[in-house]
Amino acid sequence: MALTRTIFIAGAGIGGLTAALALANKGFRVVVLEKAERLEEAGAGLQLSPNASRILIDLGLKERLRPRAITPEAITIVSARAGGEIARLPLGEAASARAGAPYWVIHRADLQTALADAVREHPDIELKLGCQFEDLAPHARGLTIVHRSGNERRQDVGMALVGADGVWSTVRNHLFPDKQPQFSGLIAWRGTLDARALPREYTAPRVQLWMGPKAHLVAYPISAGKQVNLVAVVPGTWNRPGWSTAGEPHELRETFGDARWAGAARMLIGAVDSWRKWALFTMAEGCAWDEGSVALLGDAVHGMLPFAAQGAGMAIEDAAVLAKVLSETPLEPGAQVAATMRRYGKMRRARVARVQQLARQNGRIYHMTGAMALARDVAIRALGPQRLLARQAWIYDWRL
Repeated sequence: MALTRTIFIAGAGIGGLTAALALANKGFRVVVLEKAERLEEAGAGLQLSPNASRILIDLGLKERLRPRAITPEAITIVSARAGGEIARLPLGEAASARAGAPYWVIHRADLQTALADAVREHPDIELKLGCQFEDLAPHARGLTIVHRSGNERRQDVGMALVGADGVWSTVRNHLFPDKQPQFSGLIAWRGTLDARALPREYTAPRVQLWMGPKAHLVAYPISAGKQVNLVAVVPGTWNRPGWSTAGEPHELRETFGDARWAGAARMLIGAVDSWRKWALFTMAEGCAWDEGSVALLGDAVHGMLPFAAQGAGMAIEDAAVLAKVLSETPLEPGAQVAATMRRYGKMRRARVARVQQLARQNGRIYHMTGAMALARDVAIRALGPQRLLARQAWIYDWRL
């Protein structure tokens, strides 16, 4: 019996939309189910290192992204107490040329808009907003996918389902209900500043990482340099699910207001009038990636701490690998699709686990206190910028 070439994707985030484009470019028909009525403009800035940006460029998104993305000149690592620069990792056009793709910083909404516009223009992709995945049933022709739009419940047949619906994935919960995200004990706060309101030295095209006692701060320009994105990470017990909850500025100012943080860091924190916060949840390593003709992608299977700046990058890589393996194998219903999904999981598991481990390790390093923090700063200076950057090569140089 002939197999339908339709693949359903649950979730229209960065990973889901990238997967839709990658699969459609390989000759599949794609239906994207997104429970939200509209794609939200919310979200923090993103860092897209060359392993991710080259995939987006290969998908034809360069001209859509270039007007909004910024190529930072460097990543600067700063001591919270002294305010002094410990190291400067060179990026810019020279580093982009060496990697064969740029290092970009961009607002999440700008990336999602570019992906969504490309998806809407593609003749083989249908984006269904306000449409919630509910259930599935395997059979000889593939899968029956059950989804709901308002009061209308519908069933469609597809060859496969991709769960790209985030760390609180409905698809994962359907397959593996015992695998649930765990609260990390950390809360990320996001704020933006009008670049015109800041001194020139704080609006340069660079990523600044301020490491401090049990907290850290990241700042970089977004929206073609018109805004500066700030993300502050602090410990806490508030752990409500979700991406964007209003936060009281005084809570954060208390953390960053003492003498352990340099005046420049306190100035940046104090200049933000409106903060949004989200509790950082992660998925434990070892979660299954697939079951039959269903595969998970992105945060649904490997939600990670953001301290390697690779959450979006790993989802983008997942999408590219999934499209590649599905296009390489002549597919028949059932067993062949399932075997291909298993191959996808095996190809991704070890690399993503290594990135998850790096993110956890970075978090411990960023938040050191006392003598350990002093030793950390000495070690970073001793390594020097080129060796520090070289330690990231296994991430940045990855190619499909």
